[in-house]
Amino acid sequence: MLERITTKYRNANKSAFWSQALLIIIMCIVSFFMFMPFLWCFSTSLRLPADSFNLPPAFFPTEWRWDNYSYVFTAFPFVRFFKNSLIVTACISVFQIFFSTLAAFAFAKLKFKGKNVLFVYILSGLMLPYQSYVIAQFFIINYMGFYNTLVALILPYFANPFGIFLLRQHMSSIPDSYMEAAIIDGCSKWRIYWNIILPMSTSSIAVVVFMKFLEQWNNFFAALIYINSEAYFTLPMGMKTLQGFRSAGNLAHILAGVMISLVVPTIVYAWGQKYLLKSVALSGLKS
Repeated sequence: MLERITTKYRNANKSAFWSQALLIIIMCIVSFFMFMPFLWCFSTSLRLPADSFNLPPAFFPTEWRWDNYSYVFTAFPFVRFFKNSLIVTACISVFQIFFSTLAAFAFAKLKFKGKNVLFVYILSGLMLPYQSYVIAQFFIINYMGFYNTLVALILPYFANPFGIFLLRQHMSSIPDSYMEAAIIDGCSKWRIYWNIILPMSTSSIAVVVFMKFLEQWNNFFAALIYINSEAYFTLPMGMKTLQGFRSAGNLAHILAGVMISLVVPTIVYAWGQKYLLKSVALSGLKS
């Protein structure tokens, strides 16, 4: 009897081991193919200009040209464009999280007349494409005197319906008993929001930050509409100058600029992974 149990246990362990090994192999293969475009982009950024359009294309450069990266900083004011993108994206992320969490807290935990109607009205903003109201928004920004300034890229994005929706859904899942206990202890609604609800929503906040950070970091359309001076160009607008007249620029230089622009999003994602993992623990929270 003991031998039968031992044999069954060993067979189960072997089956679990090979299943795990097969899963790891499959994930490694899929990850490799997903990482291939980045490797190709990095390899092309180090090529000679003449090698960018060779057929059939070679994966590795015939000559490693690291000076393609230094060219990006000397050919046009890359540092200024990088700084403008960083300022715009950071300001939008901070203000959007502040206003979105306030609105989400009100819709999730406070009771007032017309709450559901107002929430549906805000969600209706998700159905409108940006291009449908950009003309009216342009006239408002111009009338306020913010045209051709970085404020024009920041102000329209102070709040976002999707961020409010996602945060509201998460805050609704937090048990009301925490809020009731805080009220008994004499906490104000602001302290409940700041000291209880906000720390328990870090995973959802991180998701919104990552999505909006990447969205604004790559936002070309808004800069094209509101910015007219090179001094206020963001990276997506600045990259167009690398393409040259009729997109005849050196592909290696363009991709070198792209690789440099990927540094900040990569750092932000690496820093925020731990907050994303917290969602697993918070999803099992019980009253």
